[in-house]
Amino acid sequence: MNSKTKKTGVLLSVLCLFFIAQKSIAQGEPETVVGFSLARYMGTWHQIAFIPNRFQDFCVSEPSAVYSLLTDARMSIINSCRDRDGVLRRAKGQGRLNKKYSDPARLEVRFAPAWLGFLSAVWGDYWVLEIDPDYSVVLVGSPDRKYLWVLARDKSISNELYNNLLRIAQKKGFNPELMVAGEGSIN
Repeated sequence: MNSKTKKTGVLLSVLCLFFIAQKSIAQGEPETVVGFSLARYMGTWHQIAFIPNRFQDFCVSEPSAVYSLLTDARMSIINSCRDRDGVLRRAKGQGRLNKKYSDPARLEVRFAPAWLGFLSAVWGDYWVLEIDPDYSVVLVGSPDRKYLWVLARDKSISNELYNNLLRIAQKKGFNPELMVAGEGSIN
């Protein structure tokens, strides 16, 4: 490879990185739900669809989460699912209002041991991006757009509702093509 070809390759790489960074900066943080009520959010939610992630790799069926209010700003979380052997696995965690924002729809969750709770690195963003008025279906995700879930109080939702949530997710900068739906959860 000659010197001119190398310089052209480096220049093209730098330009690509620049445009990717500009798109990321321009995209900003996704909007969250206005007037969100943490107390109304409490209870059981079933996972309808999600962007696959490493911490759910072992889950093959029945993914759900139970949220319980501890204080006005904190909640306990119990996530559960069945693994490939049919064993029900549970992860206990906590959620809290994100201290960086005055927005109650911008939460943080932690599944690391409680004694590590003082470390900001063990808390993950959990933002309520869309929720129906009766708090029966919700779209939650992270501001970096790596994580996204459709959750519902029932174990299934209509195809129309699901597609509407995917359109909303796309408008907020998420890639709906990455979503994986559970078996029988969309009808």
